[in-house]
Amino acid sequence: MTINDLQVGQKGIIREVGGEGPLRLRFLDMGLIPGTQVQLQKIAPMGDPIQIQVRGYDLTIRREDAKMIAVQEVTK
Repeated sequence: MTINDLQVGQKGIIREVGGEGPLRLRFLDMGLIPGTQVQLQKIAPMGDPIQIQVRGYDLTIRREDAKMIAVQEVTK
């Protein structure tokens, strides 16, 4: 499962950050680090980009990038 697979309001814990070189480093710099909880906040009207909440702030990323970040669903 990736961030792209989450539904609005659903939470997940980052398991693995994909991408190569500068792209992967950019993800890590934005706080997308394994073990961090993320929540899907919004999806743009045309479906791209998406807004997630991570470490107390909102972050907007493209769906293509969201597919590179594996998460484990948080169930309560």
